[in-house]
Amino acid sequence: MNAFIFAKRLFLVAIIFIGCAPSGNATELFAGDLKPDNIFAAAPVLPANLKRVVLLPLAQDDSQSDLASGCEMLAPVLQSELIKTKKFEVIAASVKSIQAITGRSSWTGGEILPANFFDSLQRVYGCDAVLFCQLTTFHPYAPLVIGWRMKLVEAATQKIIWSADVVFDASEPAVSKSAQEFQRQQQGTQDKPKTLFKRLVGWLNREPASAADAPWTVLNSPRYFGQFSAVKLLQTLPER
Repeated sequence: MNAFIFAKRLFLVAIIFIGCAPSGNATELFAGDLKPDNIFAAAPVLPANLKRVVLLPLAQDDSQSDLASGCEMLAPVLQSELIKTKKFEVIAASVKSIQAITGRSSWTGGEILPANFFDSLQRVYGCDAVLFCQLTTFHPYAPLVIGWRMKLVEAATQKIIWSADVVFDASEPAVSKSAQEFQRQQQGTQDKPKTLFKRLVGWLNREPASAADAPWTVLNSPRYFGQFSAVKLLQTLPER
């Protein structure tokens, strides 16, 4: 490579590093993080006897065609993120088993439930609570929009422990900012200066980018935006 071109690129790298240097304190930088509203919690702490929760199949409004593909994509994401909270044991009930036990393949929690609904689930799963989940909105193209409605109900008393009804709209500045911060945390870009340096050196030498280094974009990926929204919503669960 021509020495002048290399020096010019090196100068540009130096400018990039200077421009990326943090300014102000971290509190100011990450202030105003997204806090989902329309959340209900009966108490700040989960009941001591709540050890096992049955996660019902992700429900949807059958009249909205986009929701079917959204449920297929996001049901395993929701299950994974719920398990990661480590607040209780999660038993994911299959559509087939719920159909056999209750007579329907899915429930939103807003219907009139059969009289033996909770008794049947307790008998089969030995659960302490049931988590109803519904995908209310799914717009898979930018600006992405995903809506969740959830309800955690104690099986013995049938009282609501926690509920949420939130729509995450990427066109809203607070949502967009929080999603991008989630992406930075997931990719670890704040803690991997060596990786950044390696990419910049590769750029200097005009080396092709590694496929493994190609970042996903949370604001353009419905799956990762769904993961972000599920994480944010589950953070509002009562503490253990």
